[in-house]
Amino acid sequence: MPLPDPSLEPAIRDPKKLRNTAFILVAVMVLGGGLILTAYERWARSQASDDRPAVVYRITKERDLRMLRQDGRTVDLADLRGKVIALNVFSRRDPEIARHSMAVMKRLAESRSATTDLTFVSLVIDPMPADQLLATLTTTAETEGMKLPQWWLGSNEPKTLHKFIKNELKASTYPNENSGKWDYDPSIVLIDKNGHIRRAVVHQKRGGDPFIATFNFEQAAAWDAKGAKTGTARSNTEELEVLLNHTLDKLLTEPLINP
Repeated sequence: MPLPDPSLEPAIRDPKKLRNTAFILVAVMVLGGGLILTAYERWARSQASDDRPAVVYRITKERDLRMLRQDGRTVDLADLRGKVIALNVFSRRDPEIARHSMAVMKRLAESRSATTDLTFVSLVIDPMPADQLLATLTTTAETEGMKLPQWWLGSNEPKTLHKFIKNELKASTYPNENSGKWDYDPSIVLIDKNGHIRRAVVHQKRGGDPFIATFNFEQAAAWDAKGAKTGTARSNTEELEVLLNHTLDKLLTEPLINP
C-alpha cells in the first residue's frame, strides 16, 4: 500500500466560502423550482383552455368501408377525405333506438346545408337480400330526406358492416339482435378531414382529468327522463347538441394533412 506523499498538505476549509457556496446552491434550487412551477402553471392553464377535439383513432384506407349508396353507386368512406363526416347507424326495423340521434342529424343537415366540406353518412345495419338492398336504400333516403351529395345512405353485408362499426368506428356495442330487437350504439360519430375519429373534450369545473365525450343522444335523453340536471338552463340533449356543433366548428377549421 503506497504511503501518502509528504509534500502534500491537508486542505484547509474556509467556512465563509462554504457558506457562500451553500447560499448559491440554495438560490439556484429555489430559482429553478420557481421556474419549473411557473412553466407547469402555464402548461396547466393551456391544457385547461385547450378544447381541441380528442383524436380517438384513424381509419386507414386499408380498413375502410365500401358500401352501396342510395343512388346505386358503390363508394368508399375514404372518398370523403378532405371533408368532415357526421355519421350514425340505425335500424329500419327498430328506428326508435336511434330516434334522438337521427333527429339531431336532420337538424344539422338543415342548419349546415351550405357547408360544402361537411358530409352526413347513415349506415343501415339491417340484413336484407342483396336484390332488395338498393330499393330499400332509395326508399329510405327519400322518406328521411337524405339527399345527395350532402347525405349518404349506405349499407353492406352485415358481417362486414357490423365489424367495421365496432372495430373502426369504435362503437360501444357490436350490432346484434337481442330478444328480437337490435342492440347497437346510436351515437353520432365525427370523422375529421384526415380520417380521424374525434370526440369532444370537456374540462371538469372542479379540476381533474378532462372528460372525453361521445355524442350519444339516446343516453342524454335518458338522463333527461330521470331528471338529471346540467347546471345550465339547457337539458342534457340540448347541451350535447351544443357540444356537437362546437366540435364540428373546430374540425371544419382544421386542414387536410394526409390526403
